[in-house]
Amino acid sequence: MQTKVLGFLGGGNMATALVKGLIVSGTTPPERIWASDVKAERRTYLETTHGIRVTADNHELVRVADVLVISVKPQVVDKVLDGIRNDVRPDQLVVSVAAGVPIAALEARLPGARVVRSMPNTPATALAGATAIAAGTHATEDDMKTAEALFAAVGRVVTLDESLLDAVTGLSGSGPAYVMMIIEALADGGVKVGLHRDTALLLAAQTVYGSAKLLLETGEHPGRLKDMVTSPGGTAIAGLHTLESGALRKTLIDAVEAATNRAATLGEQMAKKMGV
Repeated sequence: MQTKVLGFLGGGNMATALVKGLIVSGTTPPERIWASDVKAERRTYLETTHGIRVTADNHELVRVADVLVISVKPQVVDKVLDGIRNDVRPDQLVVSVAAGVPIAALEARLPGARVVRSMPNTPATALAGATAIAAGTHATEDDMKTAEALFAAVGRVVTLDESLLDAVTGLSGSGPAYVMMIIEALADGGVKVGLHRDTALLLAAQTVYGSAKLLLETGEHPGRLKDMVTSPGGTAIAGLHTLESGALRKTLIDAVEAATNRAATLGEQMAKKMGV
């Protein structure tokens, strides 16, 4: 990634998170990163904050890029790709972060292109993202390694078949919203039992963060880690009993399933819109 020129087609939040991660991790120097955006203020922000090169001309961006990252909103992907389809070269890798846009639709707009589709999530902004990537028809093993390095700069990466990306959307793509609701509810509980709001929120957020970090670093099953803080007749088991009574597990499982099904529906609509 040190020798490649990365071009972000769209300079929104996810593109900014990736740019930050690439620079902070030393994966790619800022002078080898380009971004295009229709908004002058966004270009100025990216240039002054991260020291990358910016342009308002998508054609210029495509011409200089070795790796082209499609980071515009899904609603305008078809229009944007139609505009650059004649500029994309066979030696370029095209990585899409546009949610819900299937590989078939991308390849229909960019015939012969080496495409990798991704599903990142918003914690990438804090360099703690979870991303799944899937190979397109013409993507090579080296292309997948490049895409993995791109997203490893902002968190953890898994490689899956595209058929599983809707499930990823339902779990890690939508998951931050579930976790934020859980943190908010824990903080509300702290307030109810007498803690100041700011203190309760800090403790709730740090507890979720620390618990996730503990799980990832130890590799232990979550049930075992749960048992480590659950003493006979103690406070944790009393709280767990309440959670089980409220069907927390079922509710979260249902949420992931509902979001997955919605992702599949939106993907079908997008494919139909793009003529696939």
